[in-house]
Amino acid sequence: MINVIKTNVEGLIIIEPRIFKDSRGYFFESFSQREFDEKVRPIRFVQDNESKSTYGVLRGLHYQVMPYTQSKLVRCVRGRVLDVAVDIRKGSPTFGQHVAVELSEENHREFFIPKGFAHGFAVLSEEAVFQYKCDEFYAPQSEGGIQLLDESLNIDWKIPLDKAILSDKDRAYPKLSEIDPAFDYATLH
Repeated sequence: MINVIKTNVEGLIIIEPRIFKDSRGYFFESFSQREFDEKVRPIRFVQDNESKSTYGVLRGLHYQVMPYTQSKLVRCVRGRVLDVAVDIRKGSPTFGQHVAVELSEENHREFFIPKGFAHGFAVLSEEAVFQYKCDEFYAPQSEGGIQLLDESLNIDWKIPLDKAILSDKDRAYPKLSEIDPAFDYATLH
């Protein structure tokens, strides 16, 4: 059984699994297709990804444009991250707003990010292993991104900026005001 927590941005969902603990450790279902379809939305995931990063790494804010746009179900299996999704759906009442949630090996939370959002995370622990399921395959020709440090987004990444580690590619992304991702709120919600 999962506990589904709706956020203030339509479509972004925090999921808390039921954890069974005893003297041996713990057990939980990290994903159930049936329960996800019933409690969140019907979906078919086609690709699982994993990354390992050290403290201060910021990845994102990434998205893929149509027809390869992705929904993601993300979680941190080791360490701690601040996970962020930004609404980039044209016409959305929450366009440009973000939701940030801490995901960790202790809280076992998962974060569902539907199509029409840019996604990124900051590593808050010494090291983090991050996993995500995608409902569309990676398509490099359709990838896009938004500058992680765009002041208009007002994201507190919870790490000092002098400790932030960004790839050259992520540094080069434009600001939100400079993109046209072609996501239409009316067709994506």
